[in-house]
Amino acid sequence: MNLSRRNQQAKEFEEKVIQVSRVSKKTKGGNKIGFSALMVVGDKKGRVGVALGKAPDLLSAIKKGVKKAKKKMIEVPMDGTTIPFAIEVKKGAGRVLLKPAPRGSGVIAGGPVRAVVEAAGIRDISSKILGSENQASSVYATFEALRQIAHLVKIKGLKLKSIAEIEAEEKVKIAKAQAKAKARAEGQKKPTKKQVSTKKQTAKRQSAKKNKS
Repeated sequence: MNLSRRNQQAKEFEEKVIQVSRVSKKTKGGNKIGFSALMVVGDKKGRVGVALGKAPDLLSAIKKGVKKAKKKMIEVPMDGTTIPFAIEVKKGAGRVLLKPAPRGSGVIAGGPVRAVVEAAGIRDISSKILGSENQASSVYATFEALRQIAHLVKIKGLKLKSIAEIEAEEKVKIAKAQAKAKARAEGQKKPTKKQVSTKKQTAKRQSAKKNKS
């Protein structure tokens, strides 16, 4: 039962290790070595969390980071497959610019930003890292940008289209285009008045030749 539950959770959430650091702490007994792991966790359905886990060994640090990230998860509002508007955010040394992108353009982003937006389920977005190139700084800045987007959408009461609604609209457009193409093809197949008259004339000529013979 425990294994099945763990497998379900693993499938539900995507876990990404962004940065691993080795930390040493001075104590009375000497230097105490530990590890810190920056984790990004998301369900690819609009929820994402970021956290740092610290422990004496790396595996425990990753587990702690995942646990903390799940507790700090936020709901990311999406307009279809992208974000509703552009935003630029500075968080510590990190500074990022996120812009909405047309459907099908994909995730145009660097490694740290890509990890966060993909975990959140954003399929189309354009971004740029303007501040420090440190991965941790960019991850925290991206997470803060998504948090601010959620806050602004809630305050302004913006109505956003879901992925299902956009896909339904696209299906209707495709169906209309196919119907038009079919109608054109059928129209081309139907013989024109000139074609009908020429066929009749040829048929009359052939019958006249047969009568003569």
